[in-house]
Amino acid sequence: MTSSETARVRTSDGVELHCEVTGEGHPLIFVHEYGGDCRSWQPQVAYFSSRYRCITYNARGYPPSDVPEDFAAYTQERAWQDIRDVLRGLKIEKAHVVGLSMGGAAVMHFGLNCREMASALVIAATGNGFDPADRTTYQRGHDLGARRIADEGMAAFAETYANGATRLTYKRKDPEGWAEFKRMAAAHSAIGSINTALGILRVRPSGYEFEDELGRVDVPALVLFGDRDEPCFAPGRFLAKSMPRAAMAVLPDTGHAANLEEPVLFNETLARFFARVESGNWT
Repeated sequence: MTSSETARVRTSDGVELHCEVTGEGHPLIFVHEYGGDCRSWQPQVAYFSSRYRCITYNARGYPPSDVPEDFAAYTQERAWQDIRDVLRGLKIEKAHVVGLSMGGAAVMHFGLNCREMASALVIAATGNGFDPADRTTYQRGHDLGARRIADEGMAAFAETYANGATRLTYKRKDPEGWAEFKRMAAAHSAIGSINTALGILRVRPSGYEFEDELGRVDVPALVLFGDRDEPCFAPGRFLAKSMPRAAMAVLPDTGHAANLEEPVLFNETLARFFARVESGNWT
């Protein structure tokens, strides 16, 4: 039976994060998307924990992690620093680091700033907000989402969020899983969700601004997205081209929540990538 434990890690700015650690082996940390939390990675933990020490955690603003009321506690810089602080708090020097969407952006910035702690990077379903031409629409969407949470509550927001265009393939293929995702999003903290949307997502810089820095991220990397997740097409190609040891994987008939929508294919793709990295065959 795979061992599992929970822990609370204090970040460098004093925020406590809820962590779950399952299995033994080389550390493998997962960083969740805006609408999820550590439970979003259950299909991956179940698959990988027989070979890896799997770490999941709730980002700041997602109970039972602390929910700072101070808006200034939510920044893109803090998002990647929280990955670092979780690893340090668990006495981990180096790990495979996997993130999806909001978590994928945090992993990208972790690779830019803390690559010595990464044995491999997986940046999945990441790219919303990259396009300068679409910047106003992107920011307006987060403004409207935050206002809906404030005016109507998390349940109303989750209904709209889960029915976004890039999540409809998940709804079609797995209605029960999609409904559970919606229920999970509806139960999140309103304050934490608003501050995350406006302090991290709305104002984070476009990944296109970091082309030169990405060229120095000499870490094995996999950029992954679904072929129904159109906002990630161009950013995904850009990331895979910019990082010298990166490749790209596109999952067929798959939307934004790729790890939940196609867990078998997602897991097998990551497993092959990790196997090549660990055998020294990832060039």
